[in-house]
Amino acid sequence: MIYDILSEMIDRSSDSIRPRTDSLSQVLKDFRLSGASYGRCDLSSPWGIEFPPQQDARFHFVVDGACWLRVQKDRPTLLQTGDVVLVPRGTGHSLSDSRRGRSKTLDELPLVEIGDRTYLLKEGGGGHRATLVCSSVSFEEPTIHPLLELMPTMLLVRKEGTKESTLRTLLDVMADEIKSERVGNATVMTRLADVVIARVVRSWVESRKGDTSGWLAAIRDPKIGRALAAIHREPGNSWPVEALAKVATISRSLFSERFTALVGVPPARYVTRWRMHLAPRLAAERSANSGRSRGAPGL
Repeated sequence: MIYDILSEMIDRSSDSIRPRTDSLSQVLKDFRLSGASYGRCDLSSPWGIEFPPQQDARFHFVVDGACWLRVQKDRPTLLQTGDVVLVPRGTGHSLSDSRRGRSKTLDELPLVEIGDRTYLLKEGGGGHRATLVCSSVSFEEPTIHPLLELMPTMLLVRKEGTKESTLRTLLDVMADEIKSERVGNATVMTRLADVVIARVVRSWVESRKGDTSGWLAAIRDPKIGRALAAIHREPGNSWPVEALAKVATISRSLFSERFTALVGVPPARYVTRWRMHLAPRLAAERSANSGRSRGAPGL
């Protein structure tokens, strides 16, 4: 029963993050996680975990108990039951049972693999208990990366502070799932994390509606946004200014002026910069495809 409800909730939630008209929705509509690793952490004080910097994002959910989050030189932040944190650019940080608790690196901790990219960590000295979900996630759709660059070091959503009833319900389901330890737990948790992170990102985007310049302001512009979405949707196109102006349905001169004013760089430079950003990923994909092609006859 709960899996039917969960499936329906995820379908509705996925639809809700992609309105049909604006360009920002086009950028977000294919938002998906890939390569997620999922860890259940059963902890008792004293404990502390050091998460090193990495390219992928990290996601933490406090299922039960409380802990302190320290990110770089920021002041420690108390996390309580139901709170969610997204560290979108994988900045180094730590979690611990006390404000200034000592931490061990992940390499020093007894991670036990209990499934495909699924781990269990039991650590601590037998004191106050906490249960956390800690995941490392990458974003499948490259168009999300301009948003990642704009985001703060961490996005924190308090369960009791969020106005989204659906998000609160999703967090309750996530907590029930981790406590139940049922078959298929990791699969369900990964799908839940997909929707929860999408909600967290959307909430942050909506909090920036007052921006008058920058990428978010540009993607919201009815005309410039169409051109930006086209660049991200089809990065292989040459995209001369004339073609982008046609997509935006305005003159070449007006398009260049408005694009530069909003984004901060001329259209041609933005296209070049975006291609350079994608180049390592595209090269890796070509290499992987080539390797599969060479290996196919031997299967």
